[in-house]
Amino acid sequence: MAKKRKKAKLPLAYKPLGFALGWASGALAGLAFRKTWMAIRHEEDAPDALDRERGWGEILLAAAVQGALFAMARSLADRTGAKAIERSTGVWPVSDKGGRD
Repeated sequence: MAKKRKKAKLPLAYKPLGFALGWASGALAGLAFRKTWMAIRHEEDAPDALDRERGWGEILLAAAVQGALFAMARSLADRTGAKAIERSTGVWPVSDKGGRD
């Protein structure tokens, strides 16, 4: 019975850790994107969807690279946090149904 109560409260305890890891991973993904864009196009500023001077290909390439890097950083942070919680408590921090999405 105590283990069931522990499982019910653990996702709530995981939220602050998940938030901190998510924030840090977003910041690192932004830095990684700027560095990656500099390596790809040798420009400091990546195109924005509303940049009139940029073409579709360049805008979509930037969006794809940025999306991939942010998704990878989010997954890395989520998995790292969940594994840390599991190692320290012995319980996976989310229900058996799945994760965030």
